[in-house]
Amino acid sequence: MDINALMSTMLSGDSIESMSRVAGVSQEQVKSVLGSALPQMLDGAKGQATDEATAEGFANALSDHAKADTSDVKGFLTGVDQIDGGKILAHLLGGGLNATTQTAASSSGLKPAQAAQILAIAAPLLMSLLGQQAGQESGNNASGIGGLMSAFLGKTDTAKLIQLLLFGKKKKKGLLGLLLGGK
Repeated sequence: MDINALMSTMLSGDSIESMSRVAGVSQEQVKSVLGSALPQMLDGAKGQATDEATAEGFANALSDHAKADTSDVKGFLTGVDQIDGGKILAHLLGGGLNATTQTAASSSGLKPAQAAQILAIAAPLLMSLLGQQAGQESGNNASGIGGLMSAFLGKTDTAKLIQLLLFGKKKKKGLLGLLLGGK
């Protein structure tokens, strides 16, 4: 499983632009919200995959979301089910949902409801991409997905990777800036 490929899709120019358009906020605000909350979402996914009580249900959810066609990210995000996204967030973040949303909102200058909307737009894409990767590598069995998620997320500082992809070393231009046509 390649976290760089997954994050490159999640944080691509098309993804950021689409989330911005759907939520009615700036691209910089979307970047700020994702930079703040995506590490917690990934940690939540890892927790769901490795907890005996939730692993099977999480594997089934990944399998269901993996069926979504994410090859056209703009189209996927334009038609995303935000109600499903809210449910995904509740599962991934559990009791930390409000704190994560508040932190993302304050880091971006948005209201908590706006930050929650961005996360509800992003969550189905994250689940689809994780599901596609997990299905390729584990056959979608719960124990295989738990091991993959641990290996996938355990060796990477996701917060630093996300910040690098979004903002580069100096929070100005990173890989995402280059993908968007910056120099």
